[in-house]
Amino acid sequence: MKVLPFKIPKPKQEALVYQEDRQVYFYDQLHQHEELQISYIQKGGGTLVVGDSINTYNTNDVLIIGGNIPHVFRSDLEAASNSVMFTLFFTQEAFGNGFFQISDMEAAKEFFKRAQYGMKLSNNHQKIVKLFTQLHKQSKIERIASLLKIIDQSLNLEYSPLSSFVYGKKYTDDEGKRMRAVFEHAMENYHNQITLEEVALKANMTKNAFCRYFKKRTNKTFFQFLIEMRIENACKLLYKNSEMSIATVSEFCGFQNITNFNRKFKELKGITPSQYRSQF
Repeated sequence: MKVLPFKIPKPKQEALVYQEDRQVYFYDQLHQHEELQISYIQKGGGTLVVGDSINTYNTNDVLIIGGNIPHVFRSDLEAASNSVMFTLFFTQEAFGNGFFQISDMEAAKEFFKRAQYGMKLSNNHQKIVKLFTQLHKQSKIERIASLLKIIDQSLNLEYSPLSSFVYGKKYTDDEGKRMRAVFEHAMENYHNQITLEEVALKANMTKNAFCRYFKKRTNKTFFQFLIEMRIENACKLLYKNSEMSIATVSEFCGFQNITNFNRKFKELKGITPSQYRSQF
């Protein structure tokens, strides 16, 4: 998946695609596709960028990403050898233009509305997980029935959005390559000091042009995006490395002083780093 947009490989007449990913890394290149995807993470964990937002994904998560939303999975190195994901891909018109418009499917309208920004379902989703674990041995008709059950079950669960803003236009190949280069540079170098000059160079643009370009497509500045990425990585360290001091976490994630780190952390998470760590 090296450029945007990406086409989900499928037979010409196949409406629903079931895919199992068992590999070191998931799709670690920024990509988008017209199909909506519902994924169950059986094993693995890492960073998930959806639209304008930085998230984390972990074992047992059920994630729903709407059609044409740019996204990227970046597996954590320590979790990479255990990455396993089951996914259903389909479009809203997959079963006929009017299928999800009939009165019997009225509730599905809310599902597609929520999916526009992506969502992570609450952990009380055992019935959905069971449906995913049965997909590999089901016929195509049975999988369609399971999809409808998953949609129905998801509407009864609490969820958290994966994004707050979605760029309303499809990315061209050139735009996709440009945004991919910027996102990859941020994910690989968030712990270092990143200048506007170097990231604009990655996008092959002037500083002013890049600032306008990035803001239009993500509804935030690049440095807002970078701070969110640093805070999400700090959360992982606070959770997984209890022996690491908060000052060390701050420095490791690219903050120049702990005061700024504490302030930004509370702005984004609503609690201090020490309060966040005490939850675990």
